[in-house]
Amino acid sequence: MCIRDRSDFLMQKKDNVIRRRLRASYITSVISISLVLYMLGLIGLLLLNTKKLSDYVKENIGFSIFLNDDIKEVEIFGLQKILDAKHFVKETRYITKEKAIRDFQEEWGEDFEDFLGFNPLPASIDVKLYAPFANTDSIEVIEKDILNYNGVRDVVYQKDLIYKVNNNIRRISITILAFSLLLFLIALTLINNTIRLSVYAKRFIIRTMQLVGAQSTVIRRPFLYNSLYQGILSAFIAIGLLIGTMIVAERQLEGLFSLKDYRISGILFSLVIVIGVMLALISARLAVNRYLTCLLYTSPSPRDRTRSRMP
Repeated sequence: MCIRDRSDFLMQKKDNVIRRRLRASYITSVISISLVLYMLGLIGLLLLNTKKLSDYVKENIGFSIFLNDDIKEVEIFGLQKILDAKHFVKETRYITKEKAIRDFQEEWGEDFEDFLGFNPLPASIDVKLYAPFANTDSIEVIEKDILNYNGVRDVVYQKDLIYKVNNNIRRISITILAFSLLLFLIALTLINNTIRLSVYAKRFIIRTMQLVGAQSTVIRRPFLYNSLYQGILSAFIAIGLLIGTMIVAERQLEGLFSLKDYRISGILFSLVIVIGVMLALISARLAVNRYLTCLLYTSPSPRDRTRSRMP
């Protein structure tokens, strides 16, 4: 009786150890998949906001319209209204001669008006364009049109700066896309290895089920369900981390542009859930099939087991 109690105690202790290991394996898998999905989510957030970032940069680059000294203020306001009505103009700002000299003095710390005895800076209108028109080709066409208006002395903009900004944005977008594809492949490998390790920890359960005659579908089902729960739980953890990151980034970028785009956030979170579930299910199915195939060739068939029992 004591031997039996001791045997039961050892079996119970062994079962508890196995449960703890399986629980630790499950928690480790969830954490690993969550971090991988979080990394993919960050890349997705960057990709989905690339256009917003590039538009923000382009729309802060514009040109200045220098006006003649003899132009009347009524004519200036009329010209400004004409510009505001253009489909390519985002906003305009009228800068008087007095405002221009004050800005110059604040920026350079020099007061050459007292030295010259007059204000040489002309009144101007600063124009900012919408992103699709913030390129040298479009601005050249707009410049020719604006120079035809009465009272316009010159149109000034930095061609080299606009060209470099557009060229660098194009290069950065290509680099981010290539880097994202690389990280996606790394994420695939990490999630696949994590699921395989989780299935490997239960390889003896697979062998036992196969030895008692369970079909492959029956053996595969609990692992797929478990991976489904892992993928969903990991996706929601990753989404929680992404929301926290977006809140912090929103505070740091306050005044620049907003990340509170519910359409983009909805697309991003949906992709994280779909990717987490699909990768977990595919990896689990491949891993289980691998062990089923290995055990199929290493385990004796039912006919062989029957023959081995015959005298």
